[in-house]
Amino acid sequence: MGVLNVTPDSFSDGGRWFSHAAAIQHGLQLVAEGADIVDVGGESTRPGADPVDQAEELRRVIPVVRELAPRVRVSIDTIKPAVAEAAVAAGATIVNDVSSSLAGVAAAAGVGWIAMHMRGTPRTMQQEASYGDVVAEVRDDLVERAEAARAAGIQEVWIDPGIGFAKTAAHNLSLLRRIGELVATGYPVVVGTSRKSFLGPLSGGTGPDDRLEASVATATWAMLHGAAMVRVHDVAPTVAAAQLAVGTAAGEAA
Repeated sequence: MGVLNVTPDSFSDGGRWFSHAAAIQHGLQLVAEGADIVDVGGESTRPGADPVDQAEELRRVIPVVRELAPRVRVSIDTIKPAVAEAAVAAGATIVNDVSSSLAGVAAAAGVGWIAMHMRGTPRTMQQEASYGDVVAEVRDDLVERAEAARAAGIQEVWIDPGIGFAKTAAHNLSLLRRIGELVATGYPVVVGTSRKSFLGPLSGGTGPDDRLEASVATATWAMLHGAAMVRVHDVAPTVAAAQLAVGTAAGEAA
């Protein structure tokens, strides 16, 4: 899944793809680099981010979804029901839901749904990063939501542990280390570590653009341990690393 932020303030590339023309061009570039899905978002979910007016979010994302949808599978990254509905009408076939509150929209539209774990809102979430056993608590919460979504009629349900969302660096590393426990639930797991701040101290980088190696390494680790999808900004190097790692693992198994 390639990330396409149509925002002026996303933590990694805010403003770079803010115009519709630039966003569409970058989306097509992500496809050329090997993305199976392009995840279009018009509201930053970085820690401390302020919400975006619904009309503005619609203005940002719908033309981009409409242009990309005939060429690649598109997911809409939103927490607003009206934005999700409009994006599906424009061609999106997955609702990537950081709030885990839009199952009803996905069920009514007959599209896929990604339930991500987060506490609070992007503005408040880091104040709620308190767990006994972060992996068990995240797993149980996601399974409960996924089971409810299946009962509501959604056929394609994914779970995402929400790396960096109401999580400390230690929580993030625990979730990665024990990702197999989420995979064991039977629901396909999405992992998004790309360019996130907890990678900085691990890689010696000072900013989002300095976290490429750590982003690729953690995405590859997640895939090798059963993740069904990784959400990344840097598609080409992630695809290359995954093909090498997965091919090597398959050769050893044979």
